[in-house]
Amino acid sequence: MLDFTRIDYLKSGNERQKRAYEVLAKHQIFEKLKEYSPILAGTVPIEIDIEGSDLDIIFEVDLRFEKDFLDEIMFNRLIPYDVETKVEYPIINGEKCITLNFMLEGFPIEIFGQNKPTKQQNAYLHMIAEYKILQEKGEKFKQKIIELKKEGIKTEPAFGILLGLKNPYEDLLKY
Repeated sequence: MLDFTRIDYLKSGNERQKRAYEVLAKHQIFEKLKEYSPILAGTVPIEIDIEGSDLDIIFEVDLRFEKDFLDEIMFNRLIPYDVETKVEYPIINGEKCITLNFMLEGFPIEIFGQNKPTKQQNAYLHMIAEYKILQEKGEKFKQKIIELKKEGIKTEPAFGILLGLKNPYEDLLKY
């Protein structure tokens, strides 16, 4: 299985993965976030992204220190000063999170932080389950997922449709 905790695998991936690697490496996104255990999650790493899919970067952060985090990491070191950024604080499963959305060299980027180790966050766990399913089910299944996504269906529900899952967000965690 690929080591998704590093982004090196993108260098030998499809064209969009190679381009994502170039942008992330050029801007040293993972180096600048390394103390927060960043992982690229979502559809790009497992090659089921479609036009407009974002680069989802998850990280671990103690939100009691969110202002320090935003000032020090995000605005002073990570995001170029001339890039428009949208910051939100969603509550997911009763926990406060932080998301930052911005564009970087043609890629929509979403940075998502929780006070939880990245390998325990649902975005990572879903991606790993989806990767294993894609490996098991093969190329035709993968293309069906991509087609559903092109129709506007989100990733987990697309897997749910094809696998007959009642609650794909929960059921994928058990896979």
